[in-house]
Amino acid sequence: MVTKKTGWVVALGVVVSLAATGCGADTKKEATPTPKQEPTAAATAAATPETKKEPVTLKFMQYTASGSQEQTLGDMVKAFESANPDVKVKVDIVDYNNYYTKLNTQLASGDAPDVFEVGYENFVSYAAKNTLKDLTPIIAKDTTFKPEIYKGLAYDSFKYSGKQYGVVESFSDVVLFYNKDLFDKKQVEYPKADWTWKQELEAAQKLTDAKSGVWGTYSPIQFYEFYKTIAQNGGGIWSADGKPTVNSKENIEALNWMLDKAKKYKVSPALNDDTFNQPDADLNAFKAGKIAMLRGGIWNFGRFADAPFKWDIALEPGNTKKAHHFFADGLVVSDKTKNADAAWKFIKFMSSDPSVVSKRIEKGWSVPAVSDEKVMDAYFKQTPPASKKIVLDALNSLVLTPVGPIPDKWNDLTKAIGDELDKAKLKSDYTAEKALNEAQAKVEKLVTK
Repeated sequence: MVTKKTGWVVALGVVVSLAATGCGADTKKEATPTPKQEPTAAATAAATPETKKEPVTLKFMQYTASGSQEQTLGDMVKAFESANPDVKVKVDIVDYNNYYTKLNTQLASGDAPDVFEVGYENFVSYAAKNTLKDLTPIIAKDTTFKPEIYKGLAYDSFKYSGKQYGVVESFSDVVLFYNKDLFDKKQVEYPKADWTWKQELEAAQKLTDAKSGVWGTYSPIQFYEFYKTIAQNGGGIWSADGKPTVNSKENIEALNWMLDKAKKYKVSPALNDDTFNQPDADLNAFKAGKIAMLRGGIWNFGRFADAPFKWDIALEPGNTKKAHHFFADGLVVSDKTKNADAAWKFIKFMSSDPSVVSKRIEKGWSVPAVSDEKVMDAYFKQTPPASKKIVLDALNSLVLTPVGPIPDKWNDLTKAIGDELDKAKLKSDYTAEKALNEAQAKVEKLVTK
């Protein structure tokens, strides 16, 4: 480059007098070299076109949005992407009945999602098998993160061996939904907190109208419903010292109650009714006004919000005691992810960002596990149902998932008992006692393996 400045020429790093080139005074002067200058970082950056980085893509699999909250989840993800333009999220929503089968297949094949949703009953199993990313060091580096934003016990439930492997997303429980219009039509009093199975059955008999296809009561016959129902009769899967008690007297009585509502009392659909053996069939039937009382999760509030009849919730009737499910869903990161920092950003946002928490409440999608009391006030103001505080009342009689002494074999446990429940449900000559004796033997083998 040549620039004119007080009679000197600057060329190639050498300063030469204009006289020496015949362009100035006659007197020659020796050219004086200047030290070679290294280009500055700023100059290099200015000279080099900036390479635009492609956004990181996270694969996210989950189940709790299935059936009614797909749009809500989509809005949440868009909010995250807007706040984090360097990250894109590919969402895969799978219905619960097929979720863990698909997830386990992907984990086994090495094609796991970066982030996935787990109930805490499955969390321990995955953590024990080193399937999950230890988030402890990532969390320690995040100076903006405060664990106190979550409910303490809920946050701690996603720890394993003292390390944090996930964050709690929400908690939920199961209550008794009831169709007030059907109760009013038959002049039956609404369910009360002190109802037992006896009062439920008496009401269901009055409410059932087989000709119109209306059933008095319904609850699914599967493992999760079983372990809660046996607790309502004083039973359980494990003894205090960790031994299996699957075929106890209390448990056999409880399973007979579950089966007899259809087989003996005819207040529930036939056990072999293919319509009711499809995913979400019971929820669809309740919304269609075909079930008067339904044991269902509070995550269905949004699904039933526009039902063409009045409905509310009550505590579940028990037999010898009250018992209600307690579930906590969390978000975890695959140990194989190549984008751990982006994944942490995502699960933190999806579990605690105010916009996400507000959206979850607005849409009636379970209960955020954040500690802000104002959040709960907003939650209770959202109706229907009118008796929303039942959600918290149910926690006074909560039943935790019975992982027992074999948390790493949770899926095996649910299958061992679930397979026998299916036989009792579908085979007319397969009694509750036979089913639970067989299940007992299977669980004993799991414990001794």
